[in-house]
Amino acid sequence: MELLLQLLAGAVGGNVGGVLAKARSLGPLLNTILGAVGGLGGGQLAGSALGGGTGMQLSLSAVIGALLPVLGAMLKKKPA
Repeated sequence: MELLLQLLAGAVGGNVGGVLAKARSLGPLLNTILGAVGGLGGGQLAGSALGGGTGMQLSLSAVIGALLPVLGAMLKKKPA
């Protein structure tokens, strides 16, 4: 159940990050996918390394989920 919540929190965070950084948004689908991956990783990091509870896992999932699409867009090549 926690993994599903981490994926969901990351996906929501990815889309919020895409809305807040419109110039760097990768589109709804990629924002959702990258956000979910970042959310899962962030939640696992909070659970194992930091020893946080479910609330900390979800908040870190959302934050990393929001940052991952923005960072991915920064690394994307600009059209010539």
